[in-house]
Amino acid sequence: MRLTTSPRLWVYLLSLAAAFAYALLGLVRLATFRATTFDLVIVDQAVRGYARFGMPYIPSVGVFHGRGLDYPQLADHFSPIYALLAPLYWIHDGPATLIVAQAALFAAAIPFLWVLTRRILGTAPAYLVAFAYAVSWPISQAAAFDAHEVMFVPLLTAIMIERYQAGRPLPAFLAMLALLLVKEDMGLMAIGAGACLVVLGDRLRGLLCVTIGLAWTVLVRGVLIKLVGGDTGDFWAYGHLGADVPSALLHMLGDPLGTLALPFSEEAKVDTLFLLVWPTLMLCLLSPVSLIALPHVLERMLSDRSSWWQADFQYSAFTVVILFCAGVDGLSRLLRRTKGPNSLKIAWSVGVAAVALTLLPRFALDQLAHPAFYRADSARTLAAAEAVAKVPSGVVVEAANSVGPALTSRATVLLWDHQPRYAPWVVADVERWEYPHGSPAAQAERVSLLLASGYEKVFERNGYVVLRKTADGQPMASR
Repeated sequence: MRLTTSPRLWVYLLSLAAAFAYALLGLVRLATFRATTFDLVIVDQAVRGYARFGMPYIPSVGVFHGRGLDYPQLADHFSPIYALLAPLYWIHDGPATLIVAQAALFAAAIPFLWVLTRRILGTAPAYLVAFAYAVSWPISQAAAFDAHEVMFVPLLTAIMIERYQAGRPLPAFLAMLALLLVKEDMGLMAIGAGACLVVLGDRLRGLLCVTIGLAWTVLVRGVLIKLVGGDTGDFWAYGHLGADVPSALLHMLGDPLGTLALPFSEEAKVDTLFLLVWPTLMLCLLSPVSLIALPHVLERMLSDRSSWWQADFQYSAFTVVILFCAGVDGLSRLLRRTKGPNSLKIAWSVGVAAVALTLLPRFALDQLAHPAFYRADSARTLAAAEAVAKVPSGVVVEAANSVGPALTSRATVLLWDHQPRYAPWVVADVERWEYPHGSPAAQAERVSLLLASGYEKVFERNGYVVLRKTADGQPMASR
């Protein structure tokens, strides 16, 4: 009797390998002081709050914005879904847990994408498309940049699209509702999902999704964030269009040509847009499934924040699964219209995998193949570890952006920035320019200011300086 291996086993092995790679990327960065306070410490503080059955306070952001230590994460970004990670902190309390959880969640989307592709195109294309997602540049960049709420989105969008395509609208609808708990702008994705359903002819469900998306967006931005002490103006990135949503919409209606040109007005925007559609050989543009991603993409490209346009951060991971699913559907539609041969399914999927491989050297996963990534700057890393060891547990500490993650599991970490907060302890970095500290000279000047204001130096090596406030030092500022 011949033994055969289940096709799903290979998919699970691919998922496991992908999760390992994503986790390794994040954990090495954490161990070598390349993770950051903004944003890894922010998420860590929120999840720790839930794990202790309390509010998800994020003092690092609260003090940064002048709103105090008791500033809830829900007032910053409305992401109650972080509460699902709380039980993991009962096992291991610290940012490494977030990195591993994020890796697992990113990889968990692979089986759903594989099932969808296998159903539409066949088994061999399914493996190739799943591989292309596993090494895709949006997931690579998100895995390399701390931990963010986007960790939940690839899995939920994969479930939503695959279950609907399988004729199971209820789990698809539940996945869409779960997306609304990820971030305050996920109502836009629900609107996109509704538009997709309307185009597909499922008008009643489509209009329901659009209504839910609109209502949730208004409720979260207009009511819930304000109720917990937030200011929706913090993330209004459309001042060039108007002071608020109505004025921005009026501006866009008054200048439709300028509005249409805005997503292509900068080289970085065009580069990112091309990178979003090229991994599917642009066939995602033939599918109405792409409408699910459209509102989120426009939210980024119409904004005035250059970081939102870039391919370097986590933002593209919100839509990567949607576009791969759209590419699969787009090819299927093209074959039906042209009555093309089935061999095109293999040819396209091989091309998709090849494109993913050609993009690897440009993005973060490529670092795993280079020994220098694991060594980093050993002298600086050792000095940072010694500096962290000088800070006692249970204190409030202002820490350089790359040092905060090493302290957050045992201290209340604030961001060392341009404004001294006069916390009991300070860990500064006067050798390297780093957001938002400024130049080494500027940081050295702030260290001198603290030394003249009642602090004493307890450690200095390779640019890292640890200061402790003496009894006659100034009180800690709340902003």
